[in-house]
Amino acid sequence: MQVCQVMTKNVECISPDATLQDAAGQMKKLNVGSLPICDHDRLVGMVTDRDIVIRSLGNGHDPRADHVRDAMSRGVFYCFEDQDVTEVAEMMRDKQVRRLPVLNRSKRLVGIVSIGDLAVEGGNEQLVGDALEGISEPSAPIR
Repeated sequence: MQVCQVMTKNVECISPDATLQDAAGQMKKLNVGSLPICDHDRLVGMVTDRDIVIRSLGNGHDPRADHVRDAMSRGVFYCFEDQDVTEVAEMMRDKQVRRLPVLNRSKRLVGIVSIGDLAVEGGNEQLVGDALEGISEPSAPIR
């Protein structure tokens, strides 16, 4: 089964120039905890609700003044829409991430896939269990 069969399509992005308050508002509206960051239709990072709290609010910054680029994670892991879900689940386990942006082969964002998508749509409980176990391993703290 390919990722395109289980991913969430029509994912909304936010610009790196948007404020963190804008990002939080968009997360609230969409009922999500992370947003892909796109600059001219290219994925340049991800920002999570945790990023906003830890990297901005936790350092006494103003989310109305700080920009998404100030808190986003760069060097984002991603997968391609035609990759096999088994390979993607292994990547999630190895990289300890619960969701991945999905790109087409032209490297344009076409969706997002979560461990939940693999569990509900993929139907392979062992695969998802192994991935979740790896994701849940303690990792090094963010510095």
